[in-house]
Amino acid sequence: MPHIVFKSNPIVKTPFKSNNMEFLFVAQSFSKESDRKTEYKVAVKYQNRDFMLAIKEKDDNFLIKSDKTTRISPVAIIKDAINSYAKENGTDILFTNTSNLKDKKEIPHKYLKDIEYFVDDFKTDKKIQIEIGFGSGRHLLYQAKNNPNVQFIGLEIHYPSIEQLLKQLELQNITNVLVVNYDARLFMEFIESNQVEKIFVHFPVPWDKKPHRRIFSKEFVNEALRVLKIDGTLELRTDSRNYFDFCVDLLTNLNQASILIDVNKELKVVSKYEDRWRRQGKNIYDVVLVSKSEDKKRDLNFDFSFDFDLDLNRFFEQSSLKALIMGNYFVHIEELYKILDKENSGLIKVTMGNFDRPITKYILILNGKVSYYQGEPLPTSSNIISHKKLKEVLQK
Repeated sequence: MPHIVFKSNPIVKTPFKSNNMEFLFVAQSFSKESDRKTEYKVAVKYQNRDFMLAIKEKDDNFLIKSDKTTRISPVAIIKDAINSYAKENGTDILFTNTSNLKDKKEIPHKYLKDIEYFVDDFKTDKKIQIEIGFGSGRHLLYQAKNNPNVQFIGLEIHYPSIEQLLKQLELQNITNVLVVNYDARLFMEFIESNQVEKIFVHFPVPWDKKPHRRIFSKEFVNEALRVLKIDGTLELRTDSRNYFDFCVDLLTNLNQASILIDVNKELKVVSKYEDRWRRQGKNIYDVVLVSKSEDKKRDLNFDFSFDFDLDLNRFFEQSSLKALIMGNYFVHIEELYKILDKENSGLIKVTMGNFDRPITKYILILNGKVSYYQGEPLPTSSNIISHKKLKEVLQK
């Protein structure tokens, strides 16, 4: 990543403008520990996009780079911001790589969607089917090609697999697949109730030593049943007897369930993993959960505002950086910063939400007014409840 090492005096008087960028403020880290090194955050605005630079001590000098939590793309924006700040600083530059780093052009793919798309914009009149962890994409491509009137959504966290699928969608001229790089355990919350025909989970990682990481859980199954239409199906296919037994036990302990089980069922298309397992003589297990009831529409009432003013000095002196863990969500205030030359203004870095997909955000305090920096969190149920707990913590 681009960075510059420069001599002493890391602070530049703000606000100032340079190269169409606004440098709004500099915030200095606050710590009750006297031996902790001082760090700085520089708030930058470029074409209505907010991000921060980070300045840290390096030997007897300082290093300025992108703040990891608020990083934006393309990297050219970060390079320009770092160069502009260093130029305004006016001290000697000891090292820079901001001129020789090549920008990697990021061309958005029309079928690759951010999670925000499903929060705000996703609508379709087509039938919906979802595949979780599509891997090589063989099954998903087959289904999409043979069911052109169905809207498929493919979820995958392994980016090389995503790139491979996107390439095949173009080569085979398949237009009815949307691809998401996101954790399926949280994705379901953004799909309306009673909308989905099928959910495929084929050959998930068994996680025998870490069963808490499995896609199947009571919470996931309940969300799947919520989004499925009547007679819609959640379909597991696995070579792992342990995973099969785990899921059968989970599903047979639901209050109400219709379950179909097959062993070595023949499909018209199989994954490369299944080919391998069959050559090894392993059994393949299918467990299909059928939805038999209609669920209420989802009710995601949320408000991510802070309806109070904060006495920053008082909070900083009394705050604890320990994580608060409440069931399946948590709130952890990690770092504190005071904005220089502004009364009752600062930053609070917090990580919170679901353990499987936590978020890290900065809370911005300007003259006591509190808001999220760089926009509000995604409205997942865990983020909503974590926000409520965060408000309690800030008001203590």
